[in-house]
Amino acid sequence: MPVQKRKKDLNIFGKLYIPEIVKGMALTLKSMFRPNVTLLYPEVRFDPPASYRGRPVLVQEPNGTGRCVACGLCARVCPALAIEVQAAETELEKERYPQKFEINMLRCIFCGFCEEVCPEEAIVMSKDYELVFANRNDAIYGKDKLLVPIDNLRARLEFLRKFK
Repeated sequence: MPVQKRKKDLNIFGKLYIPEIVKGMALTLKSMFRPNVTLLYPEVRFDPPASYRGRPVLVQEPNGTGRCVACGLCARVCPALAIEVQAAETELEKERYPQKFEINMLRCIFCGFCEEVCPEEAIVMSKDYELVFANRNDAIYGKDKLLVPIDNLRARLEFLRKFK
């Protein structure tokens, strides 16, 4: 039969939780004298790091075409069912392209699953965080609003390549 150790009895100092109270008060005092981190928005804009997951966008190559090959993985993995892709055939090097690519930004939860599953690095999360819509139809982004030049997305693409 294994020998059980008897728990130590706390002294009066330990029963009053004085060490924990002192640690909590020290943490409070230390944070009181730290500088404020509040930004004066909209005068001072937040510059997000490369790891920030803003609105999803499609990568546009320098020749004006998108990277997307309309495989539909992003639409299948989206938990909010916010992405709709319709493929069409092309004569170019890649065999397919998205004839219709729409993201309903009211449904998008910015999870980044679409970015993770994309085999072509065609859809990435941008640094855009200001999304304002006058009506529900304005929240449905087509290829015209989603295509962003690759030069604007270099930092995010380099960040993603670190983890592949």
